[in-house]
Amino acid sequence: MAGLAISANDLLLVADVQNDFCPGGTLAVAGGDAVVAPINRLGRRFPHVALTQDWHPPGHTSFASSHPGHQPFDTIDLPYGPQVLWPDHCVQGSPGAAFHPGLDLPHAELVIRKGFRQDIDSYSAFRDNDRRTPTGLAGYLRERGFRRVVLAGLATDYCVRFSAIDAREYGFEALVIEDACRAIAGGDAYIQALGEMRAAGVLILNEADFPA
Repeated sequence: MAGLAISANDLLLVADVQNDFCPGGTLAVAGGDAVVAPINRLGRRFPHVALTQDWHPPGHTSFASSHPGHQPFDTIDLPYGPQVLWPDHCVQGSPGAAFHPGLDLPHAELVIRKGFRQDIDSYSAFRDNDRRTPTGLAGYLRERGFRRVVLAGLATDYCVRFSAIDAREYGFEALVIEDACRAIAGGDAYIQALGEMRAAGVLILNEADFPA
């Protein structure tokens, strides 16, 4: 699919390229900072760009520290379903919540902050993990006339995956640029995440599939 054309109806959606998800951060994704250069290159090709930003209040329910007796990466049941417990990360206003300093997308038109409700986590750019509470992104895309969402960022198997699948459910085309993403999990879990996206109608591509 080399030379895939970029149109005015496309939006590059960059997921959570924040300090806490990059090396040295409290929830670092292996090689997380390696997405910065390809995303910057892609950003110069796309006229329309939006960003997501994890934005948790202190003591957020997704933090293992909020649940005595539990450790990071345990899974517990919350009123909205299973929840992986994470190290404290992307706390509102903290250096870890800031975008990676190398990210260079000055023409980005929107920042969607998510995970700011105390008692519910949010992986998807479109809705919280209760699958009911919207972020408003779908309405924004429709009012702006966007039809295709092209995703990159962190992490492939969480925020990118949930956002891509939700984009399809909300009626948009969705493409994931695999080499402009990095995942938390590898092996079978990573293959499963890709399979779930493909099953939902998400195309998995690479940076080279878009014209320079």
